[in-house]
Amino acid sequence: MATLALKLQILWIYIDAGVGKYSDPLGGWTYHADPLPALDTYVRHTLGGQYLYAILGSHGLRLLTPTVVWAEIGCVPMAFWGLIMGWDGLVKCVAALMVSLHLGIAITLRNTVLLSLVACSSWMVFLPFASSTPTTKPYVYGRHLKRNAFLIIPFVAGSIWFETMSDQCDQSMEHIWSTMLHNRWNVFVGAEEYVTWEIAPGRLRDGSIVDVWSQSEDIAWDMPGTGSPCTSTARGGRWRSFPYLAGIEERDPTGAGEALWGYLCRQWNSEYGYAHNDTSKELIRYNFFMLQADVLPEMAFSATRKRLIYSMECGEDGGGITKKDSQHNLKNDGEL
Repeated sequence: MATLALKLQILWIYIDAGVGKYSDPLGGWTYHADPLPALDTYVRHTLGGQYLYAILGSHGLRLLTPTVVWAEIGCVPMAFWGLIMGWDGLVKCVAALMVSLHLGIAITLRNTVLLSLVACSSWMVFLPFASSTPTTKPYVYGRHLKRNAFLIIPFVAGSIWFETMSDQCDQSMEHIWSTMLHNRWNVFVGAEEYVTWEIAPGRLRDGSIVDVWSQSEDIAWDMPGTGSPCTSTARGGRWRSFPYLAGIEERDPTGAGEALWGYLCRQWNSEYGYAHNDTSKELIRYNFFMLQADVLPEMAFSATRKRLIYSMECGEDGGGITKKDSQHNLKNDGEL
């Protein structure tokens, strides 16, 4: 029962992922995607992706893009058909095909290695194994069937209700069942229209300028190179989903924005500013920028757009307590 439930979960994961791509309103996963197919926009950020582009070219990636969609939609049903008919060769062939797909994703798409390896391991449940060691005590299949069904069937029914029939208010993350029953896997749905990265030049007490975001003495406004222009891989020591747009509105009743910006002050000063009783490296103020570049054909990018998100002056205790005007003491290059 548990093995069947796991296989059905894998079926749902692939169907949800494939249908999500197929239903993309902008048609990013179709052959006629305009201006670029989704796969073309995703694979350009890694060395493996650049090699793939050199081999296939733009037309080859355009052909490969819808192939991924139909592989996700049809792979698990085909594996189930092989299990029902007793065709072990078909099951092994499908498993090998999907493992190769996920290994290709790990090599060519950024931040997908762990996800791809987990996806590869899930196909072990479909492989037919022959036990070489006879069991001394036969397993009674019906012994735990009722208990398993009592646990699994309500969960499956609840997931179907949550995704298809529940009201919007029932899907709020304030409810415990929303966290338990949320079971969507429609990732990488649309084509990537632009890439985003961040930089936070800050002035220290001794007058030097550093990048508070990457914790570096080098100020680099250019798009990070191979490894991807994103928070997690191109900027050391940062998490991917830093919600820096959460508190920039004038009305922020939670105060989340001030806490985020103040954290950068406290972190820098605790690690560098007060080291060895030397306050010369204390962070006085910084500006946080979001930079973007549009994705263009032939693995190219547009000129970089620069947006000042927040300007913060750190308080006496090392925490940022004062919000400055967005153009406070800025030079043309964005430094303080």
